[in-house]
Amino acid sequence: MNALDVVAAVLVLAGSVLALTAAIGVVRFPDTLSRMHAATKPQVLGLLLVLAGAAIRLRGHPDVGMVLLTGLFTVITAPVVANRVGQLAYREQAFRDDLLTKDEMGE
Repeated sequence: MNALDVVAAVLVLAGSVLALTAAIGVVRFPDTLSRMHAATKPQVLGLLLVLAGAAIRLRGHPDVGMVLLTGLFTVITAPVVANRVGQLAYREQAFRDDLLTKDEMGE
């Protein structure tokens, strides 16, 4: 086992821990906007760490390109989906007013 294998294992483990914390946040947070935050930011970073670990482990293999594309599409689509979910939750008043520090969409 060489140093790159250890780095790959650490990246995969760190990404898995971030994905676990995102899942716990989705279950435990009180409203839609908080859950949306937990479902996007740590989840995307966790996935990128896992993909980086996989790319290091697969170095030189043709599948590394597919791993990079997966990461790229995740980084492109996750903020768009989070924005749309946030707008929908705000429009339907599916959030707690006391948790907002600043309401930029209000009148």
